[in-house]
Amino acid sequence: MQYRSKIPVAVERYLLDGLIVALLSVLYGPLLFHWYDGWLNKSISIEHEYFSHGLIGLPFAVYIFWMHRQRWRRLPDSTHPLGAVLLVLGGVFYLSGQSELVNLSFPTVLTGLCFWLKGSPGFKLQSFPLLLVWLATPTAVPYLIEPYILPLQRFIAGVAGFILVQFGIDVTVEGINLFVGGRIVEVAPHCAGLKMMFTSLYVGLMLVYWTDTWKSRQKTTLFLFGAILLSISANIVRNTLLTFFHGAGKENAFRWLHDSWGGDVYSACMLLLLLPLINMIEKHNWLSGASTTLAEGED
Repeated sequence: MQYRSKIPVAVERYLLDGLIVALLSVLYGPLLFHWYDGWLNKSISIEHEYFSHGLIGLPFAVYIFWMHRQRWRRLPDSTHPLGAVLLVLGGVFYLSGQSELVNLSFPTVLTGLCFWLKGSPGFKLQSFPLLLVWLATPTAVPYLIEPYILPLQRFIAGVAGFILVQFGIDVTVEGINLFVGGRIVEVAPHCAGLKMMFTSLYVGLMLVYWTDTWKSRQKTTLFLFGAILLSISANIVRNTLLTFFHGAGKENAFRWLHDSWGGDVYSACMLLLLLPLINMIEKHNWLSGASTTLAEGED
């Protein structure tokens, strides 16, 4: 004799989804609160502060997943072996108690659930929101990259010094240090724009997805390259201002731009410039026009 549940299949599916969401909330709610509290109050480590773009990226990932909910439900239930592997790995990371591994357990478990519940099609459907979660997860990656950005630090210091000289300011540049009025300003890795570059690329990915620019590899590459140049240029201007403020004894202005909310406002204004950049690429359609010209010439 076979037992058949009297609960409709649709209700069972909603119950399962609700159970998964509840379990994830219990396990990772405190972790996400720790991230957001650290990003907002700058109480998290400097390396983990590099991932503050998660403030907008994680809600955007949830929004995309919600928009995909109907397509997700229409996918046939299928289990991929990689799902079990990732779920076990995520559990091991979580139980390890090490902060880096606990952080990584969150996107690992989410990816494992996609493979476990809907197989490869489910992972493909949710690949972009998963990418946003992975890139917003605090890790030691910035710490590992910092030793290799010394040339960027020297470049920013040199250009900032050159700009100040054009305004008649006596400045000396030695490596990554600028000397003005007997005071020194160091272009440290955190001040060299690595965090802003991370944020620019992350927000750039969000814009590429939102505007469907990702459908053109050339436009996407051009836009992300432009975002990097914009980020570096913005940091040159910022370090120039910081050096001027510090050398001129304007400590309040220096602290406002360096440590206080002035830096956040400056970063927000820089990110807003990504909007006209992507609109300009879409509007003028340079690459498509060039491709058309070449094709006509071949004919």
